[in-house]
Amino acid sequence: MTEDNESTSVPPMFTDEHVLEWMEEHVTELRQSVSGQRILYESLVISFVVGLAAHIGGYFLLASLPREPLGLLADLLLAFGWSLWTGVVVAVFVQIIPQAKRRQIRQALDAYESLQRAKAQAGGKRKIAVVERSRIRPAERKQGQKASRNRTRKADKSR
Repeated sequence: MTEDNESTSVPPMFTDEHVLEWMEEHVTELRQSVSGQRILYESLVISFVVGLAAHIGGYFLLASLPREPLGLLADLLLAFGWSLWTGVVVAVFVQIIPQAKRRQIRQALDAYESLQRAKAQAGGKRKIAVVERSRIRPAERKQGQKASRNRTRKADKSR
Protein backbone atom coordinates (compact mmCIF):
# COMPACT_ATOMS: atom_id res chain seq x y z
CA MET A 1 0.00 0.00 0.00
CA THR A 2 2.91 2.37 0.60
CA GLU A 3 4.12 1.83 -2.97
CA ASP A 4 0.83 3.19 -4.29
CA ASN A 5 1.18 6.31 -2.12
CA GLU A 6 4.77 6.86 -3.26
CA SER A 7 3.98 6.33 -6.92
CA THR A 8 1.10 8.83 -6.81
CA SER A 9 3.32 11.49 -5.21
CA VAL A 10 5.75 11.41 -8.17
CA PRO A 11 4.70 13.76 -10.96
CA PRO A 12 3.77 11.85 -14.11
CA MET A 13 6.41 13.62 -16.23
CA PHE A 14 9.19 11.91 -14.24
CA THR A 15 7.99 8.44 -15.14
CA ASP A 16 9.46 8.74 -18.67
CA GLU A 17 13.10 7.66 -18.83
CA HIS A 18 13.95 10.19 -21.57
CA VAL A 19 12.79 13.01 -19.33
CA LEU A 20 14.87 11.68 -16.45
CA GLU A 21 17.97 11.42 -18.64
CA TRP A 22 17.47 14.98 -19.90
CA MET A 23 17.01 16.23 -16.33
CA GLU A 24 20.23 14.51 -15.21
CA GLU A 25 22.16 16.19 -18.04
CA HIS A 26 20.73 19.67 -17.48
CA VAL A 27 20.13 19.86 -13.72
CA THR A 28 23.02 22.29 -13.10
CA GLU A 29 21.87 24.63 -15.87
CA LEU A 30 18.33 24.56 -14.52
CA ARG A 31 19.50 25.34 -11.01
CA GLN A 32 21.54 28.30 -12.29
CA SER A 33 18.65 29.70 -14.29
CA VAL A 34 16.27 29.43 -11.35
CA SER A 35 18.67 30.89 -8.79
CA GLY A 36 19.99 33.65 -11.06
CA GLN A 37 18.35 36.63 -12.67
CA ARG A 38 18.10 35.11 -16.17
CA ILE A 39 14.30 34.81 -16.13
CA LEU A 40 13.91 38.42 -15.01
CA TYR A 41 16.28 39.73 -17.67
CA GLU A 42 14.64 37.68 -20.42
CA SER A 43 11.18 38.90 -19.45
CA LEU A 44 12.38 42.52 -19.40
CA VAL A 45 13.95 42.20 -22.84
CA ILE A 46 10.82 40.58 -24.27
CA SER A 47 8.60 43.25 -22.68
CA PHE A 48 10.79 46.02 -24.06
CA VAL A 49 10.75 44.60 -27.59
CA VAL A 50 6.99 43.93 -27.56
CA GLY A 51 6.29 47.36 -26.07
CA LEU A 52 8.44 49.15 -28.61
CA ALA A 53 6.87 47.20 -31.49
CA ALA A 54 3.36 47.95 -30.18
CA HIS A 55 4.21 51.63 -29.78
CA ILE A 56 5.57 51.89 -33.32
CA GLY A 57 2.69 49.84 -34.74
CA GLY A 58 0.14 51.95 -32.89
CA TYR A 59 1.76 55.14 -34.15
CA PHE A 60 1.64 54.02 -37.79
CA LEU A 61 -1.93 52.74 -37.43
CA LEU A 62 -3.00 55.98 -35.79
CA ALA A 63 -1.44 58.01 -38.59
CA SER A 64 -2.99 55.93 -41.37
CA LEU A 65 -6.46 55.20 -39.98
CA PRO A 66 -9.30 57.70 -39.72
CA ARG A 67 -10.70 58.65 -36.32
CA GLU A 68 -13.24 55.87 -36.24
CA PRO A 69 -13.41 52.90 -33.88
CA LEU A 70 -10.20 51.51 -35.43
CA GLY A 71 -8.48 54.78 -34.56
CA LEU A 72 -9.38 54.15 -30.93
CA LEU A 73 -7.76 50.69 -31.11
CA ALA A 74 -4.67 52.22 -32.71
CA ASP A 75 -4.54 54.81 -29.92
CA LEU A 76 -4.88 52.07 -27.29
CA LEU A 77 -2.09 50.07 -28.97
CA LEU A 78 0.11 53.16 -29.00
CA ALA A 79 -0.53 53.84 -25.30
CA PHE A 80 -0.01 50.19 -24.35
CA GLY A 81 3.29 50.00 -26.22
CA TRP A 82 4.54 53.26 -24.76
CA SER A 83 3.67 52.24 -21.19
CA LEU A 84 5.21 48.79 -21.61
CA TRP A 85 8.61 49.82 -22.90
CA THR A 86 8.92 52.85 -20.62
CA GLY A 87 7.98 50.63 -17.67
CA VAL A 88 10.88 48.36 -18.55
CA VAL A 89 13.24 51.34 -18.72
CA VAL A 90 12.08 52.50 -15.30
CA ALA A 91 12.50 49.00 -13.86
CA VAL A 92 16.05 48.83 -15.21
CA PHE A 93 17.01 52.16 -13.66
CA VAL A 94 15.21 51.60 -10.36
CA GLN A 95 15.84 47.89 -9.74
CA ILE A 96 18.37 46.23 -12.03
CA ILE A 97 21.22 48.76 -12.06
CA PRO A 98 21.20 49.37 -8.27
CA GLN A 99 21.06 45.61 -7.68
CA ALA A 100 24.07 45.09 -9.96
CA LYS A 101 25.95 47.84 -8.12
CA ARG A 102 25.12 46.27 -4.76
CA ARG A 103 26.44 42.95 -6.06
CA GLN A 104 29.67 44.59 -7.26
CA ILE A 105 30.19 46.37 -3.94
CA ARG A 106 29.46 43.15 -2.02
CA GLN A 107 32.04 41.26 -4.13
CA ALA A 108 34.62 44.00 -3.53
CA LEU A 109 33.96 43.93 0.21
CA ASP A 110 34.23 40.13 0.28
CA ALA A 111 37.56 40.29 -1.58
CA TYR A 112 38.83 42.98 0.80
CA GLU A 113 37.78 40.99 3.87
CA SER A 114 39.43 37.81 2.56
CA LEU A 115 42.62 39.81 1.90
CA GLN A 116 42.52 41.16 5.45
CA ARG A 117 42.02 37.63 6.83
CA ALA A 118 44.96 36.36 4.78
CA LYS A 119 47.15 39.20 6.07
CA ALA A 120 46.07 38.51 9.64
CA GLN A 121 46.86 34.81 9.27
CA ALA A 122 50.25 35.59 7.73
CA GLY A 123 50.93 38.11 10.49
CA GLY A 124 49.93 35.53 13.07
CA LYS A 125 52.45 33.03 11.66
CA ARG A 126 55.13 35.72 11.69
CA LYS A 127 54.38 36.53 15.33
CA ILE A 128 54.66 32.84 16.22
CA ALA A 129 58.10 32.68 14.56
CA VAL A 130 59.24 35.78 16.49
CA VAL A 131 58.00 34.29 19.76
CA GLU A 132 59.80 31.00 19.04
CA ARG A 133 63.04 32.87 18.30
CA SER A 134 62.73 34.84 21.53
CA ARG A 135 62.45 31.59 23.51
CA ILE A 136 66.01 30.68 22.52
CA ARG A 137 68.43 31.43 25.29
CA PRO A 138 70.58 34.50 24.75
CA ALA A 139 73.78 32.42 24.98
CA GLU A 140 72.56 30.07 22.24
CA ARG A 141 71.55 33.02 20.12
CA LYS A 142 75.03 34.60 20.46
CA GLN A 143 76.67 31.31 19.48
CA GLY A 144 74.47 31.08 16.41
CA GLN A 145 75.31 34.64 15.47
CA LYS A 146 79.06 34.00 15.90
CA ALA A 147 78.87 30.89 13.75
CA SER A 148 77.08 32.73 10.95
CA ARG A 149 79.64 35.59 11.12
CA ASN A 150 82.50 33.13 10.91
CA ARG A 151 80.88 31.47 7.84
CA THR A 152 80.54 34.82 6.07
CA ARG A 153 84.17 35.76 6.90
CA LYS A 154 85.44 32.47 5.51
CA ALA A 155 83.38 32.94 2.38
CA ASP A 156 84.78 36.49 1.94
CA LYS A 157 88.40 35.28 2.36
CA SER A 158 87.96 32.46 -0.16
CA ARG A 159 86.91 34.88 -2.88
